[in-house]
Amino acid sequence: MRTIYYEIYEDLRDKILDGTYAYQTYMPAESQLIKMYQCSHNTIRKSISVLMLHGFVQPIRGKGVLVIYRPERRANFVLGDIETFKEAAARNGLVAQTKVLVFEHITASESLAELTGFMPGDELLHLERVRIFENEALIRDKSFFLSSALPGLTPRIAEDSVYAYAENVLGMRIVTSNRTVTVDYATAEDRDAMDLLDFDMLAVVTNHTFNEQGVMFESTQSRHRPDFFTFHDTAVRGY
Repeated sequence: MRTIYYEIYEDLRDKILDGTYAYQTYMPAESQLIKMYQCSHNTIRKSISVLMLHGFVQPIRGKGVLVIYRPERRANFVLGDIETFKEAAARNGLVAQTKVLVFEHITASESLAELTGFMPGDELLHLERVRIFENEALIRDKSFFLSSALPGLTPRIAEDSVYAYAENVLGMRIVTSNRTVTVDYATAEDRDAMDLLDFDMLAVVTNHTFNEQGVMFESTQSRHRPDFFTFHDTAVRGY
């Protein structure tokens, strides 16, 4: 279940994204936000801290909280946040769908365990999906999920959202995702599944995701056509 401060963060983030709070303008004062959301000073400050962490705002001493987010031409996947494909598509205002290519139950071999981080002998769900934006297949996901963590998962659910099923149906709390971004040559499998035009290199995001019990339940490699996507994070210099 999401906390109050995170729900407020999401609402404020959405208002920034839709232009309610525009680039280079100041957000409402803290006292106004407290009245708006009927919450405490501490809750609003935590929400603003998350906005700052993800590069949406910057507090300016004596003036308020300045919106520093400016929309980009490309779809923007935020590495500092755990966001579903559907959430990212909606945030970017894109028509999107998911097509399941592979859905099979397997047992982790020694080599697969070394590749994914699971243990040899673990029962896994091997899931491959293509992500389609505006009728173009632009992402290929190759995922391995711990079967015991996602009982009842079906191809139809996988076409919608695995994370929504895990959180809203199974009651799982998804906490941490370790990610690595690399560049790789497009493979024959990529070309069969994706609309690659003349691109021969892909941006590749590999993630290992953990629930609140510290159990790694997912290992996914997402292969992205490079012309349409940016991977955004925000660094804050410490003093």
